[in-house]
Amino acid sequence: MPLLEKNVYTTDYIYSLPEGQRAELIDGQVYNMAPPSRIHQKLVMEMSASIREYIRDNGGACEVYPAPFAVFLNADDKNYVEPDISVICDKSKLDDRGCNGAPDWIIEIASPTTSALDYGVKLFKYRTAGIREYWIVNPMKDSVMVYDLEYNTSTNQYNFNDIIPASIYKDLSIRVADLLM
Repeated sequence: MPLLEKNVYTTDYIYSLPEGQRAELIDGQVYNMAPPSRIHQKLVMEMSASIREYIRDNGGACEVYPAPFAVFLNADDKNYVEPDISVICDKSKLDDRGCNGAPDWIIEIASPTTSALDYGVKLFKYRTAGIREYWIVNPMKDSVMVYDLEYNTSTNQYNFNDIIPASIYKDLSIRVADLLM
């Protein structure tokens, strides 16, 4: 019995979606995106602002982009993601379409529909693409998983009340509970 052939999509499919419909593409497979919750949006807004403020206050060159922001992880047309927060330090990766290559730091806000993707497929994809740091913020569990992918030295789990250090910045820490007040 022959195996069923999977459809393999490209970024052309993503750009052909109707206005307002969002999806990501990982290894040619489409992952539709549901509208985000209020808490999701608050976390994206506050975390992006905190990181941007830190970079500005310290004269940094990195840029912060909240979703929707296109990230083309590989030099192909089969991988397109929209991380909730992307921090890019190499400005040569940026063009009018988004980021071509791996951002330095990605933060995803988990939801009931994205948890498996965030903790599994995306973790693997981000690690192999060369992301330096990856955070999964889970408002359903008040937890944050921090993956130091640059040095592979640690994976740490925090709760929203913890002061969470960023790996790519030695003196940046975020306490998620403070952002939700």
